[in-house]
Amino acid sequence: MKFKRRVLLEKGLLDIAPLIDVIFLLLIFFMLTSSFIFQPGIKINLPKALTSEVIQRENLIIIITEGNLLYINERPVDTEELSSRLKIAARESKPILIKADRKVSLGKIVEVWDLCRREGVQKINIATTQKR
Repeated sequence: MKFKRRVLLEKGLLDIAPLIDVIFLLLIFFMLTSSFIFQPGIKINLPKALTSEVIQRENLIIIITEGNLLYINERPVDTEELSSRLKIAARESKPILIKADRKVSLGKIVEVWDLCRREGVQKINIATTQKR
C-alpha cells in the first residue's frame, strides 16, 4: 500500500524578517564605522596646496572670512585690536597662523601679513588643505 504525500509548495511567499534584520545590522555597522569630522567655529574654505605641512606648535590664529571679517581665535576683532594682539604675540615670540577663505582677495591677506610684520612677528604661516 502506497501513501501519497501531498506537499503544496506555494511560490512567491518570502519571509522578509531576516532580510530586514541584515539590512539594519549593515546600517548600524556603517554608521558606527564612519568617521564624521566637524570643525566647530567659523566656516571658511581653505585653499589647496601640494606642499602643505602640519604645524604642531600653539599658534595665534587669525581668520579672514569671505566677507573680509577678521577673527582672532574665533573672536571678532577690528584692525586696532588686531594690532595690539599682534604686539603681544611678537613679545611672546608666538607664531601666527592666517586662515583665509579661498575667495578672500590677496590684497586683504597681504594687508594682514604686513600688519604682522610691522608689529614684529617673525613666524607667519598660511593655512591650506592638502591636494589629493
